[in-house]
Amino acid sequence: MPRARFIAPWKDSTEKPAIYHCVSRVVDRRFAFGQDEKETLRMFMRMYENFSGCRVLAYCFMSNHVHLLLEVPPLPAGGLSDAELLHRLRCISNEAVVAVVAKELAEVRQRVKTGLADESLARELHARYTYRMHDLSEFMKGFMQRFTQWFNRHSKRSGGLWEDVFKSVLVEDGIASRTIAAYIDLNPVRAGLAADPAEYRWSSYGEAMGGGPRGDGKKARAGLVRALMAHKGYAADARHWAGEVSKGYRQTLLAEGAEKLQEVAGADGRREVRVVRKGMKKEVVEAELAQLERSRDVALGKMLRCRVRYFTDGAVLGSRGFVDGVFLACRERFGPKRMSGARKLRGNAAAAAGVLWSVRNLTKGIG
Repeated sequence: MPRARFIAPWKDSTEKPAIYHCVSRVVDRRFAFGQDEKETLRMFMRMYENFSGCRVLAYCFMSNHVHLLLEVPPLPAGGLSDAELLHRLRCISNEAVVAVVAKELAEVRQRVKTGLADESLARELHARYTYRMHDLSEFMKGFMQRFTQWFNRHSKRSGGLWEDVFKSVLVEDGIASRTIAAYIDLNPVRAGLAADPAEYRWSSYGEAMGGGPRGDGKKARAGLVRALMAHKGYAADARHWAGEVSKGYRQTLLAEGAEKLQEVAGADGRREVRVVRKGMKKEVVEAELAQLERSRDVALGKMLRCRVRYFTDGAVLGSRGFVDGVFLACRERFGPKRMSGARKLRGNAAAAAGVLWSVRNLTKGIG
């Protein structure tokens, strides 16, 4: 039986963001997604983002799994206006469905106006749709089910597509969300599918760099701004991307995606340098970093070249205070002998020890 998901205890706060790293894999881990499938995944992701009010901060679609860094803001305190509800419904429904709902709303408003009904009737009608909004599980359920229906029709198959339920890790804004965003955008580099993460179309960074000033490229840039700068109060606004934000993120990705060389003994006994991990050419990286006038520490780079299990199975990831705070708010989920929440990162994640902490003390598969 899967463990209960960690949902931010402050999920209804408008001050503190609730951010999750979500991962879902294809059943049997088979390679099922080509170009058409990845484009369709992005289309449905944006549809459900617009419908739900959740924000995609970073993403990457690989051949057999998907990564999302998702922010789940609370529903506005006063609820949605009728116009906003209908606008959101149009993101996932056709005009015939929206017209039916619009007619129902108009009839209810008329009855309220004439005193034949009270406002609770309108709230009940809204609740039929808003329960699927501003909710992590409902976003993933709608997005994954809608894609599965399309995929099964497209591939002339039936049955489930995804392996079990999706995984999620609660992520603190700041260093943790920036690190996870980079980890997600570097997936194609680690897999050898692209030397530069900007070249991979089906990721937040690839879309942000290739989308132009309008359309999806703008939305990807806005998401990354939020992932990188939410802790400084930045809204999801693509206008903040130019300058230091994009420069700093590019520096991080370059350092973390650089080609790795190693000196080894050749067949004739002579020493030679070989590539042991594909990526951007070292000289290209160094030249670009120099041009960017690198000015900050990117020491977590080596860690992000590897698979880091804490990023998918750690349940809660952030500073020591953040993890301990979630632990105290969810104290009933832990045994009576456990006195604190934060656990030190080890294995492939050791480079972040003391900066990032996990609520789970993982022992297997950590490198």
